[in-house]
Amino acid sequence: MLFNSINFVIFYVVVTTLFFVAPHKIRWAILLAASCYFYMAFVPVYILILGFTIVIDYFSGIYIEKESSPRRRKMLLAASLFANLGILMVFKYFNFLNLNFGLLLHKFDYHNPIPYLRILLPIGLSFHTFQAMSYTIEVYRGNQKAERHFGIYSLYVMFYPQLVAGPIERPQNILHQFHEKHNFNFSLMQSGLKLMLWGFFKKLVIADRLSIFVSSVFTNPDIHNGTTIVIAAFFFAIQIYCDFSGYTDIAIGAARTMGFDLMTNFKRPYFATNIQDFWRRWHISLSTWFRDYVYLPLGGSKVGNARRYLNLFIVFLVSGIWHGANYTYIIWGALHGLYCVGYVVLKPYLPSPQNKLAARLVRISGTAVTICLVTFAWIFFRAASVHDAFTLVRNLRSFGEVPFIGDGLNNFAQCVLAIVLLFLLEYKMEYYPERFNFFSSRNIVVRWGSLAFTILWIVVFGVFNGGQFIYFQF
Repeated sequence: MLFNSINFVIFYVVVTTLFFVAPHKIRWAILLAASCYFYMAFVPVYILILGFTIVIDYFSGIYIEKESSPRRRKMLLAASLFANLGILMVFKYFNFLNLNFGLLLHKFDYHNPIPYLRILLPIGLSFHTFQAMSYTIEVYRGNQKAERHFGIYSLYVMFYPQLVAGPIERPQNILHQFHEKHNFNFSLMQSGLKLMLWGFFKKLVIADRLSIFVSSVFTNPDIHNGTTIVIAAFFFAIQIYCDFSGYTDIAIGAARTMGFDLMTNFKRPYFATNIQDFWRRWHISLSTWFRDYVYLPLGGSKVGNARRYLNLFIVFLVSGIWHGANYTYIIWGALHGLYCVGYVVLKPYLPSPQNKLAARLVRISGTAVTICLVTFAWIFFRAASVHDAFTLVRNLRSFGEVPFIGDGLNNFAQCVLAIVLLFLLEYKMEYYPERFNFFSSRNIVVRWGSLAFTILWIVVFGVFNGGQFIYFQF
């Protein structure tokens, strides 16, 4: 079930109403049933995969907590991680690895006898797999008590707002909330609905409209010049941000209306002043997951410089692999690894501003460089193949006129206008948060006027056939 559909609006209203009407002791069951229905709206049989991992991790957590032998605790944790990663490997990476194995055999004139699997990738598999893994790891580390209530643990993995594309929650943040009673709170309801509205705006008005131009360029890389490619790459940078953060806003808002607090996943990443700052703001739940469960166990920064650089590079390479079984994602991850290593190396030599003007210039130049680096990497992320990506990069050298694609100049103008509005609002949120009162002004005319204006813009200029969110495929 897509957030950007009438079916979801009906589903959300019904589920939220039932949640507050029902007694506290059965609310978990209502949310779990609703989450199962939500997930089964995509491919019903794949609910069995979730059920399998839930059973494995539920009992693993209990036995890890009970077990006193360090060796057996490690074995139980390893079994849980193996089950989760095994499913991820089969559904997401098996055919990719099999293809490359076949190409290797072909070089030696051998035929690959292993058949390809004809299966669809379950929606959001990487997200709920990582969330389940964080539970057993935290129980193993002693940071989280094992959950004895099977239904509550199942809900932790399957909570519908963040089931498909995050945020990837830690058990310490969300598990206890399912035990607590949440009374109807008008302030939280109002705040959540406003956040959902802003998420719908970002998805329907900005992301899906930008996709018209972006798709036309990236699906025909050979015929476009540098001017068109630069615009398309920048548009995609905004598209994927509005698409993914729009989903997150809807998820956090939907949970908030019922009294649940999900973690922040985006903090205006295109206002980052360097590449490390970008990753503190972009997909925060995933970047902190890799920090805590990959980077720090590798030694983090408490090692020699060479090892530290290698640790950083490994983390981003794994991040690229996490996004998909395609060399384009691996190159994207490797680029960000090189960016971060380069920044760490150059950081001691970067200028230290001595006054406000110099500080502002450094900040602006840092933001501009960061946007350029990130946008260049997005070319590989968005391209259908490595060949297409390098074709686009090669064509960057030639510049010419921009052919207005799709709805032509009118669509292009709407894209530019929406991006300008987005940056103006986020600029105010970034630098003047105490004065930002979009949707929340004390002036009733301004408050209701901004709400009405946003709804009207969605109705008039929204793209309602844009399809699923980009990160559903991960």
